[in-house]
Amino acid sequence: MNMNRLGDARWTRKTTWMFISFVLGLALESYVFSLASIAIYWVTMPKALGELLLAWAPIWLIIGIILAGPFSDKYGRKITLYATLVLYAIGGIVLFFGYSYVVILISLALMLIAGGGEMNSIMVASHELMPRKHRGKATMMIINGINFGGTVLAIVALATAAITGKSAVAVQRDVVAIAVLIVVAILFATRVSMPESFLWLQKKGRTQQLDKTITSYFGSEVYADAVIKEVVESAAPPIRPASPGYLWFTMIIMIIVAAANTIGFGLMAYALAFAFFPHLQPAILAVFEGSGFVIGFLGLIADRVSRKKFLFWSFLGTFAMTVIVGLTTKAWQHDMTLFWFLLIILAGVNSLCYLTEDTVKAEVWPTLHRGTLTAVARFISIGLYIPTIYITANMSTTHYILFNAAVWLVGTLAAAAWLIWGRETGHGVSIQVASGEA
Repeated sequence: MNMNRLGDARWTRKTTWMFISFVLGLALESYVFSLASIAIYWVTMPKALGELLLAWAPIWLIIGIILAGPFSDKYGRKITLYATLVLYAIGGIVLFFGYSYVVILISLALMLIAGGGEMNSIMVASHELMPRKHRGKATMMIINGINFGGTVLAIVALATAAITGKSAVAVQRDVVAIAVLIVVAILFATRVSMPESFLWLQKKGRTQQLDKTITSYFGSEVYADAVIKEVVESAAPPIRPASPGYLWFTMIIMIIVAAANTIGFGLMAYALAFAFFPHLQPAILAVFEGSGFVIGFLGLIADRVSRKKFLFWSFLGTFAMTVIVGLTTKAWQHDMTLFWFLLIILAGVNSLCYLTEDTVKAEVWPTLHRGTLTAVARFISIGLYIPTIYITANMSTTHYILFNAAVWLVGTLAAAAWLIWGRETGHGVSIQVASGEA
């Protein structure tokens, strides 16, 4: 079969269901991660405990990430994605009994471990299973599910906030828990037809299982033949083996851009309201995530553009917009219309940054170590967000925003370094080329 037809040949109805499963998986991860900023108001607690609850989300998320990365490299992507669903279900059930902050923390911990594992494994699997022709845009649209999940949670919180009386918190908590369990049930169903990663099976030398998986998934010897040819590409030695120095450079850049994005996004979408506008948390989350979700559809051009340039310009735009927000603090503090306008623009450019950074972070590693190395970059970068919650806790609004701008500046410089010296992974190249394996 002509290899130019491979991208078309590989997208089937099962691919569509897998795509939906991945979008919902990241939406659920975002839903649960954002939940900490809403759950703060379910029980009475001192501010210090509220800050713990904000830090609780990234702490358990990175634990899930660092556990799932090596696990998926050793046992496979599909089994990892089923294990995370079991944890989600247990955590969702525990949430029904969240009458105290201790139970809420336990529930969140279980679901966040699951969310971290989902996030890492979905990003790895999407690069290995989505068709070459559509890999960039499919991955970015999958990541856009994160914005969708946060938006849904904020809408649920806003809708249930209208309920008054002692039952208000219980209703909001139960609605959130029910939503988690419904999505988990849907994910179980949509992942039945999901194949194990073809490239992972090939690299593991499981030829017989690979043959069976491809034939079962595509249901056509023509399609199977095309996929086998693509998988064989990755068996050849790299054309230009990456030096240890380049691998270290890649890891450092991935950690910096990921940390800048995680810290910058977290301080604006989650911590800003807790620090300065407690009564506006659901609204700020809804606007930030909703705007990001809409603008995120620009990721549909991902297969036609340079990933390096997309990364750099989105970082530069986010940095510039954050500076503007910081320098106009006094103006928007007295004009909420201006505040919402600036927040929408910031959320939009930040969304493009997030989609690109998360896509790059999982595509630059060799197949057998993709899960682990992606997890390492995520573990460190998200872990760095935790101390910033406490560092910025007592800052003035202006200093808080300008601190955020400084974080984005560091990320922009790292993106510039990747633009100059990094490998191009966009323009519709295969995952083997993006990872340096072909």
